[in-house]
Amino acid sequence: MSETKTDVPVVVFPKRTARDIILRPIVTEKSVTLSQENKYTFAVDPVANKCEIRSAIEHIFKVKVLKVNTLNVKGKPKRWGRKYEGHKSDWKKAVVTLKEGDKIEIAGVNLFEH
Repeated sequence: MSETKTDVPVVVFPKRTARDIILRPIVTEKSVTLSQENKYTFAVDPVANKCEIRSAIEHIFKVKVLKVNTLNVKGKPKRWGRKYEGHKSDWKKAVVTLKEGDKIEIAGVNLFEH
């Protein structure tokens, strides 16, 4: 007699869109300097991989991505007054290198230029 497992729950993950993967651009002095080398910095979903980040950037901004570098940023410790301590959330950063001549503009403005 063979038994079948019919009561095993099936976990279905919802499909993520490009906007779920790319959370926001990071505009700092360092990222603006990197933009002159066609490298743009974004905060991304912590479970996103490089292939997903590449396709999301290409879909949203209609550019050609050459390379994606990612790093996990550890949250900093924070204090609220003397009594309460905590820390900021950990997050993931992606530095995306574009093909020569491509640019990323948000709402018609290049946030990465100074």
